[in-house]
Amino acid sequence: MVKPDRGVGGDNSTTRQALLDAAQQIMLDEGYAAVSTRRVAGMVGVNSALVSYYFGTMEGLFIELFRRGAERSYELQVEALASEQPLWALWEAIHDQSSTALTLEFVALANHRKAIRDEISRSSQRFRELQLDAVSATLEKHGVDTDEYPPLAVIVLMSGVSRFLRMEEAFDTDMGHASTIALVERFLTNLEGERQTPAAAGAKKRAAAGRKQARARRGA
Repeated sequence: MVKPDRGVGGDNSTTRQALLDAAQQIMLDEGYAAVSTRRVAGMVGVNSALVSYYFGTMEGLFIELFRRGAERSYELQVEALASEQPLWALWEAIHDQSSTALTLEFVALANHRKAIRDEISRSSQRFRELQLDAVSATLEKHGVDTDEYPPLAVIVLMSGVSRFLRMEEAFDTDMGHASTIALVERFLTNLEGERQTPAAAGAKKRAAAGRKQARARRGA
């Protein structure tokens, strides 16, 4: 039995996070309709009244769960888009299976709850603005005609392709998926080169730093 934390209600309390974890697991395993106060509390081993204490309503719980996931994803995308291959990193970030599966559950839930729909809308706008800045800079860096390849269109195509493929995979449909992924990745390779592993990228960065230090010593 999990005991409530002192000062319950804090954003990072152990019990609160455990309740969010439980709700997320139920959504992934059985869908959003299976999430209830009793199920969530039961998985954590606390009184169901604590769900209301922390989140007020089930809608409040869903909103906080969405915000938590969105914030984590945002931080990962900030890091990815700051890498040496931001387009590759963005493609991999939006192509992640687990986060996409949860996102699709929230999209389904939004059809029935306006507050969730509004939350998704605000989050999507925030992500799109972050992506636009990075993709615009990357395309310009590689001399791409942004009138012919508008950055927003590139973002929407990458996101749309990834989400559609994941939706079809849920129905055991994958005809044409390999060639579609290959097409996207040829475009990325033409711009940013072959995808570097994290280890290779780190080695390249360290080598560049070493060359910079060597030049500085020679100039001293």
